[in-house]
Amino acid sequence: MSAAAQMPEDWSGERGLRWLRDVDLMEAQLAAFGAALVDRAGIRAGERVLDIGCGGGWTTRRIGEAVGPQGLALGLDISPALVAEAARRAEGLPQVRFEVGDAATARPGGGPFDRLMSRFGVMFFADPPAAFRHLASLLAPGAQLNMAVWAEPRRNPWMMEMRRVVGAHVELPKAEPLAPGPFQLSDPDFHRALLEEAGFTGFDRQLLEQPMLVGGPGATPARAAAFALGAFSVGELAEAAGPGVLAAATAALEDLYAGVATDEGVPMDAAVWLLSARRQ
Repeated sequence: MSAAAQMPEDWSGERGLRWLRDVDLMEAQLAAFGAALVDRAGIRAGERVLDIGCGGGWTTRRIGEAVGPQGLALGLDISPALVAEAARRAEGLPQVRFEVGDAATARPGGGPFDRLMSRFGVMFFADPPAAFRHLASLLAPGAQLNMAVWAEPRRNPWMMEMRRVVGAHVELPKAEPLAPGPFQLSDPDFHRALLEEAGFTGFDRQLLEQPMLVGGPGATPARAAAFALGAFSVGELAEAAGPGVLAAATAALEDLYAGVATDEGVPMDAAVWLLSARRQ
């Protein structure tokens, strides 16, 4: 299958299962950004918080700890497998719940919510304006929005260098700036206009730039390469091209990571927009 023929990522199926397989490594890789999101949000005890694209529930559990027993942290994800694992990991936190649903259309129980949060879970909508209008409808008037989204590709060598290396061995889809994917909300003008059109005001953002340890702390170049190719869609394209192509791409990615590896792991520069706004 050519790269041009690839279908959108199936987060409710294969993509969600791959995330589940690597959930501990993925959470370790993203933990610093999730912690920054939660810290900046200033969650208050007793709040009812909706966590979009909750994955394995790392952020939802931290939200649950912040809202306390009188609040609600509800994680919503399109993957049944991830929601089941998230619920298992949150046993003992009765204020933490999870539901399966497409955030673009779902109406989870427990609303209206005092806050909407998401760590990298809102960049895959086919129709972002409609999706964010729907999300706004789930919130109480004056409710707070706090999201982490990847900043512009040029600020994220962790992804772009991987694409460059793998792209020397297999055809990759042409990047479409507003297509569903990691960088759909990376453009500052676009994400601000999107939120304002959906009825949010008081917009603010902070750029967080720091190295990210690919595959989590302590990963070797070989383990980081295996993780990256297994976890992200460029690896699926290399797999589909055959064992020889996959082996060549893996070796090239290991070389890239060997050039930056430290005792802590494989650091690659990353950048995230921390966005906040309030529903009118």
